Amino acid sequence: MNNAVPEAFNSHRLLLMYKGDISALTLFAQQAGGSVCFPQSLPALSVAFDEDATVTEGKITVHPATLVNAINRLLGFDNDLLYAEAGFKEYVDTPKGTVTVYMARFKLLDPPHRLMQALGCQMRTLPELRGRPPAEMELLRRAYTKMMEG
Repeated sequence: MNNAVPEAFNSHRLLLMYKGDISALTLFAQQAGGSVCFPQSLPALSVAFDEDATVTEGKITVHPATLVNAINRLLGFDNDLLYAEAGFKEYVDTPKGTVTVYMARFKLLDPPHRLMQALGCQMRTLPELRGRPPAEMELLRRAYTKMMEG
């Protein structure tokens, strides 16, 4: 990653995913350290809120497009490589407070394997990601469900 992590990511994360329009192949980006959250992993002991939970904290939320633009800059991507996936917004309870997780989707015909490998990351299927911390597994499950229903 090129620069310091923007402050907005103190309380926000992104899942980066690819879904083939024809095959429905769904892949999630995984950092070298194992996390599927970008640009940094969730703190230890994080727990995903229930899907129907309403989270109202007094903090200012950041629009997902702003986060996508920031991650594009951070990873050195073209501005139109990722877009915010509408309708995906999950909350995770962490020892440092609530983190809002959005999903960004690659706008590509083919999976971005080489692009992500150049950053020390991998594109993985959901079964390949088994064994991640429970909060990440729950986020992945919800993201996968959202993509298959949408």
